[in-house]
Amino acid sequence: MKVYLDCYPCFFHQALNAARMIGADEDTIHKILLEVNKILPEIPREATPPEIGRQVYRIVSRWTGIKDPYQESKKRCTAQALTLYPEMKERVRSADDPLETAIRVAIAGNVIDFGSNTEFDMIDDLQSILRQAFAIDHYDAFRSTLGKAKDILYIADNAGETVFDRVLIEELKKPVTYVVREQPIINDAVREDAVAAGLDKVANIISSGADSPGNILGLCSGEFFKAYESADLIISKGQGNYEGLSEENRPIFFLLKAKCPVISRHIGVQKGSIVLMGSRYF
Repeated sequence: MKVYLDCYPCFFHQALNAARMIGADEDTIHKILLEVNKILPEIPREATPPEIGRQVYRIVSRWTGIKDPYQESKKRCTAQALTLYPEMKERVRSADDPLETAIRVAIAGNVIDFGSNTEFDMIDDLQSILRQAFAIDHYDAFRSTLGKAKDILYIADNAGETVFDRVLIEELKKPVTYVVREQPIINDAVREDAVAAGLDKVANIISSGADSPGNILGLCSGEFFKAYESADLIISKGQGNYEGLSEENRPIFFLLKAKCPVISRHIGVQKGSIVLMGSRYF
């Protein structure tokens, strides 16, 4: 997915939020915004939002000297999600269709997003999404693909959401390779976040090799590409991964909540919708 003009104000907003969360003074924040303003006209319109976001957060880190501004927030989200883990497991266990419920649980975790959605209520959103109808529902294709799959690649999004991913991975009942970011970017999950959520107990954790808010294939490692090319089923969580992978002709299913109007329009759903959507491969 290429960047839209509507995305540009969001980049300024994200830089401002990240700098203020760190506690940067107004002079430093002003310099950050000036540099963001300088680089945006130099970036090709064909770039994806994750490619631009990567540069924006590098500017924030360079001016503040802090590489992981969301570190404490990620820990808090993971800790809160772990308190909900027993309830989520019971919901899945007692459901008429445990797999479909586990998918809903995984999507519910996608509300944890400090890039596009700094205000969320983990408990309320879980309850809501468990009842909400899918705006796009390719569940039958997902179940069929899962039944035949031997190699499953699960591309993670945010820390805390990792716990919700764990619930789905445990319900898949097949070996899974779980992909995290190489380095901290926004509140996206790195290896430390995945281990804190217990993913090392249920999946093989690898790094994408990239430090972007979403997968940029041109930056990914050889280890990632080997897993990506051999996978029979790829689960892509969240908006950032959708932005980077939406044009790919691979067996990908996108699981997300459409939290911004640009993503909503691109997918063709209302903002706030939940989506289980197969790629153009199907």
